[in-house]
Amino acid sequence: MIGLAATPEVSLADEPVRIRAWGLPPQTMITLRAWVQDEKGGIFYSRAFYKTDTEGKVDLDQSEATGGDYQGVHPMGLFWSLKPITPYRRLIKRDVMGSPFHVHLELYPTVLLVPSEDHIPAVTTVVERWYVAPGVRRLEVRDGRVRGTLFLPPGEGPFPGIIDMFGGIGGLLEFRSSLLASRGFASLALAYFAYEDLPKFMAVVDLTYFEEAAQFLLRNPKVSGDGVGVVGVCKGAEIALCMASYLPQVQATVCINGANALYGHCLSYGNISMEAIPYQVQRTQITHSETMHFSPTADDPRKPEYQDCILPIERARGPVLFCVGEKDQNYDSLFFANEALARARKNGKQNVYVRCYPGAGHLLEPPGSPFCPVSQSPFFPLPLMWGGELVPHCIAQETCWREMQDFLHSNLTPCTKSKL
Repeated sequence: MIGLAATPEVSLADEPVRIRAWGLPPQTMITLRAWVQDEKGGIFYSRAFYKTDTEGKVDLDQSEATGGDYQGVHPMGLFWSLKPITPYRRLIKRDVMGSPFHVHLELYPTVLLVPSEDHIPAVTTVVERWYVAPGVRRLEVRDGRVRGTLFLPPGEGPFPGIIDMFGGIGGLLEFRSSLLASRGFASLALAYFAYEDLPKFMAVVDLTYFEEAAQFLLRNPKVSGDGVGVVGVCKGAEIALCMASYLPQVQATVCINGANALYGHCLSYGNISMEAIPYQVQRTQITHSETMHFSPTADDPRKPEYQDCILPIERARGPVLFCVGEKDQNYDSLFFANEALARARKNGKQNVYVRCYPGAGHLLEPPGSPFCPVSQSPFFPLPLMWGGELVPHCIAQETCWREMQDFLHSNLTPCTKSKL
């Protein structure tokens, strides 16, 4: 009898899954296919071809994919390579508490390039991929102006506190915060525009708003210490660096593929006002497939007229970790990170670190997240290119997730020195 198993059947989305098949003819080709439906009804799918061993078995921990969406030994390849049937959609979990993603796995005893309804799999199984661990609490936040969601780990605590921000898509995304809470952090998923009664568009970086968020988090008795960590990607990383540079509450900062200067939005904080480098929209590159390459619109911050737009990283209270994808096509993130590092060193600040991940693109997300090289963004007329290559990007996601947590745990524990 043909068998197909995925273990564990129920897991957190950042945990690995082992996939095995047996009961097949020896030395024959099979197709393994995965698919998942998102909360809007969109289907994402992947497939890979494998040759059974002399015992009629396939074990993705050891077996090499001969073709399909990837090649080689990649135990999580079917998850990494999930791609949308409708072009340019991005797989995002929004209801993190109510349901998991149900990933369907199917085995076909032949090479099947394009499965159709006429093709019946020999065997199937389903795995549940949750974005929150049992016992994690989700609390909606409407405190003064602050809007977001606070996730608290199970147990008495206190726990290291984190503010978690995404980029230019606006709104509120919770999946990273819920996973961070599942790993022992009190994590505030913070919205800052295009959500509830917040401004629909961000006209200025009002740093007082982000300070209020930090103060709110530190008032919670479940949050340890006198400082918070900040994690941000893209525009969120730029704001994270603003917070690190000016707010005394920020103790450790992770900037994922962001800039070292203000771009597009000026900063206001008390009597401090900083101008922003304007985007050069006329430099946008449009590909043959009608997607946008946005990186060229960010002008060189080294120009004399932009020196007052560069963020003073040397003022940061704590360490800063830049996580950058070498093949980021949305920002020249490696250049920005190295500029920040050079400025910090020049001014005597030593606890700034740059981790560059070869072959990785812009959207460095938790492990197991599908590779997304391009997707539609709500504030752009054409899909944005994020860059990267499937296998190195997804390997980078595993490394980045681990290193980011190690960095935050190390530097948000009272009376410890920075380490990476």
